[in-house]
Amino acid sequence: MALSSDSNTLLDLSEIMHLRNGKVGIVYTEWNDRIVQEQISGAKAIAEQTGNTISNLVKVPGCFELPFACKALYEQSVNDPEGPNAIIAFGAVIRGGTPHFDYVCQAATEGILRLNLSLPIPVIFGVLTLDNEEQAWERLGGIHGHKGQEAMIGALKMIKMGNDLMQ
Repeated sequence: MALSSDSNTLLDLSEIMHLRNGKVGIVYTEWNDRIVQEQISGAKAIAEQTGNTISNLVKVPGCFELPFACKALYEQSVNDPEGPNAIIAFGAVIRGGTPHFDYVCQAATEGILRLNLSLPIPVIFGVLTLDNEEQAWERLGGIHGHKGQEAMIGALKMIKMGNDLMQ
C-alpha cells in the first residue's frame, strides 16, 4: 500500500509558501460530517501555514452532488478576482451492504474527472472511499497521513503549476 510518507516531495511546502494566487474553494458533503469536517480542518491548517486562503465553502448533501456543485462554484466565481483558482471536493463514502457504494464512488470519480478535463482550474479529488470508519481516521492523522492536508497541498501545487505554465 502506498503511503504519502513514501513521497517526500509530495508533502514539501516550500514551493507553495505565499503563493500569489493561492485561493482554493472547498465543496464538501453533509454525509459523514465528522470525517469531512476533519478533512476541512486539515486543509485550513495548510492554507494558514502557507499563507494561502480558502475562498469559498460550499455544502452539498452527498458525494453524488459534488461535481454539480464544483461546476456551479466555478461558474459563479469565474469573473470574481477573489474566486478560487482551484477547488477541492471533500466527502467520505463508507461501504455498506448494497451496490450503492460503487455507484456513488463511480459517479463522484467520473464527475470530478470530467471537470478536470473541462474547467480551466483544477478540481482535487478529496473523496475518501472507505470500507469502514476506522479507515477514515487512519487517513486523517493516522498511519496514512492526513488526506485533508494532502488535498490542499495538491490544490496549491496545481495552482503553482498553472502559474509556471503561463510564464
